[in-house]
Amino acid sequence: MDTKTYNAVLAELRADRDEIKKARAALARLEAARDKRIRTLAAYEKANAERIAPAAGLSLADIVQIAPALAPEHLTAPGAQPDGENPPPATSGQQAEINVPAHTTRLDEATTPLKRLATPAAPTATTPAALEATAVPSPEPANNTPTAGYGRELPSIPQGPEGNRWFAHTPNLASTRPNFTQQARSTVFLDTATGVLVHRDQTLRLILPDTTAATILQVVFHAIPEGTERIFITAGDPWHHQADCHPFLKDAVAAWLNAPIPGWRTDTGRGKDKMAGHFVHPRNPVGRYQSDNGRFHVEIRSVGEWFDPEGADPAVVRDAFVLLWKTLRAHWNDAVLMGSPSQTGRDLWTRTIPTRGQYADGYPVLSEELRSLLHATAGQGRTELITPPAVPDQLPALVEYDRTFAYAKHTWKSPVGTPRRITAATFASWSEKEQIKALYGCGHWHVRVTVPDTWNHVGILPAPAPGDRAWHYPAKPGTTFTTWAGGPEIHTALTNPIQPWRIEILDGLLFDDGKPLDDWAKKLKEAWSALAAQAGLHGDPVQRHAARLASRAVRSLLLYGIGSFAQRPRMVTGTTPRTHEHDVPDDAEIIGFTDEQITWQRPTGFTRDPNAHPEWAATIWSGARAALLSQRHRDDNAYAGALHAPPGSVVAFRTDAVYLTTPQPWPYHGQPGDYLHKGHLTGPLPAPATEDELLTLRDAGRVALHKTAAATPGEA
Repeated sequence: MDTKTYNAVLAELRADRDEIKKARAALARLEAARDKRIRTLAAYEKANAERIAPAAGLSLADIVQIAPALAPEHLTAPGAQPDGENPPPATSGQQAEINVPAHTTRLDEATTPLKRLATPAAPTATTPAALEATAVPSPEPANNTPTAGYGRELPSIPQGPEGNRWFAHTPNLASTRPNFTQQARSTVFLDTATGVLVHRDQTLRLILPDTTAATILQVVFHAIPEGTERIFITAGDPWHHQADCHPFLKDAVAAWLNAPIPGWRTDTGRGKDKMAGHFVHPRNPVGRYQSDNGRFHVEIRSVGEWFDPEGADPAVVRDAFVLLWKTLRAHWNDAVLMGSPSQTGRDLWTRTIPTRGQYADGYPVLSEELRSLLHATAGQGRTELITPPAVPDQLPALVEYDRTFAYAKHTWKSPVGTPRRITAATFASWSEKEQIKALYGCGHWHVRVTVPDTWNHVGILPAPAPGDRAWHYPAKPGTTFTTWAGGPEIHTALTNPIQPWRIEILDGLLFDDGKPLDDWAKKLKEAWSALAAQAGLHGDPVQRHAARLASRAVRSLLLYGIGSFAQRPRMVTGTTPRTHEHDVPDDAEIIGFTDEQITWQRPTGFTRDPNAHPEWAATIWSGARAALLSQRHRDDNAYAGALHAPPGSVVAFRTDAVYLTTPQPWPYHGQPGDYLHKGHLTGPLPAPATEDELLTLRDAGRVALHKTAAATPGEA
């Protein structure tokens, strides 16, 4: 760099400084105005911090700091302490500590011993019955022991009869095989950017003066007088057309869905697959409308629910859905494509429920208490960005490995029946063989975990994270935390290739092993394989593209079908005119507002869903997270996963993918669960500090690897 360049960059730096000062001043003015409005609201005698916080985009703590008068009573009562400042005193309890000998490297060897290093503390009661019901609290670690996730406590099972009552099924609620055939819906495919509409074998070009829901319905029903029941948007994202007018993308979507449409109103649902009301999602929303005369019912949906169309025109997308339907018909003679992959996947599963045997009458649904516990304690995919100093500031490369059709690898065994409660005392009383069998089984365990003092790799078990994030993965040596985890992750913590972790069993659910998803998953895997083969071998490039999209739709059927078993507590979205703000439900969260109306959402708890099986989703998710760390390839006598890469080389995890700084010799045969080398960007590269930066590098790495493979097809 010469003097001229040096002075020029200095001038640019000064300009940046001035712009930053202006932006900070503008931000300060906005924040001051916001705080003034909050204090004005606080003067209202019925002001509620829980209502004000989401409207201001702040946490409750921030609201209380600005307007102390809004502090909840439990925080202002004498002796009250904010969460996380004065922990409760340690209480003596019982725990069973488990570990493995140093020489043991894999738990998936039949002869692996499991050594109990500690037995339960002496209980206060003396009878065996009281011993089973004795509380097992999580005593605070010593002051010199680092903790993780403190500030968000996970729920536990109550002691005594109240907790025992949880271990049951919901009366008269079970998953049963349907005795009806789903109704096929007339569907069209519309690109709102170009106006191209595909209806059966017809391709039309519409003139769309704008992309409001009102215009789309008016123009489509003018072009197709007999009507349609489903409009798939293949491109254009019309629900984002006023995104610049709203602070959040979800607000723009809600405004688009709820805008008044002459002659139409929000649909109230119909049929066996009845779905009512709009679904507000920032990228894949669903608008459900019915005509005022009741003649027409129609959904406006994004094809992005099923797959990324990759710029395909509506005719190719139509061909992909036709190909998907024909392929599924080879396995289900009554297969019907519904609006979403989660609806379709779960409907296809119900048609594999056995008509004979133990579960011919259906799979009973767990008690609401156990479903709530699993919902709160069983996370989904692992998403984690590891930043310096845990990785170098300058990465030598960014290499992406993505597990192919990952969840299909973990459906061969699932929990069935009413679970047994396994207390710490019960677990400690078992033999090593019984303990190993339990941890191999379908279980969900409440554990206290300690990271080894010499640990130098990524974290293994999820911990409840402070702040807005749901989970993180402690890796700091000596850290102790309490969490819930599935058997596969417990196995990995005890038998990883580096060093066993210390695990103490506090409580647990143990199910019988079953195969409720096996037949369903096998059929989907066969459909996926057939479509993937067509995508690689078909002579027509258009049909190859359609087959590739259809194969990804099969992946979505399984992925979102599994997610639908989790049955999250239902959220209802509604709107209220600004002139009737007092009509907004007290337990509702304000998610958007305009000059005319307020958009809100509120939880309604769990519905009586006969297909709610969060225990299945939790088991699959746990297995997938464990395989992201360590997975055995028996045919190759090899292992793959993040823990088999060098320490300091793991940059990120994203559900089924791991990002490394060095390539790995992991076997790939195109089978579910195999690690596909999907991207490779040569460095040096600055380590990503945000998710957006990671995704930018990821996309560049995929392009770079594709170019390399095209240039050297023999090696690829």
